[in-house]
Amino acid sequence: MNRGTGSGLIGLGVVMAVVGAILRYAVTADTSGFSLFTAGGILLLVGILAVIVGIILVVMGGRRSTVEREEIAATPTGTERVTEREGWAG
Repeated sequence: MNRGTGSGLIGLGVVMAVVGAILRYAVTADTSGFSLFTAGGILLLVGILAVIVGIILVVMGGRRSTVEREEIAATPTGTERVTEREGWAG
């Protein structure tokens, strides 16, 4: 998974949390066999969890990006190996 996955999950979580909060706190309709209050609470909770997981994916996705370059050059005294690393290694 990468940063795009995490940011998409954050967006979905925010939408779910907003819809859940509206259903839980703003809607006063009375339904038979289906509780808008409970459905709103579930959506709110799942939305908050999705935002937290998305943030974790964004942070971990940034740590895994690495750039590694290796160069082997012939010198008058033999060969020389140069290795350069950037970013986090995991």
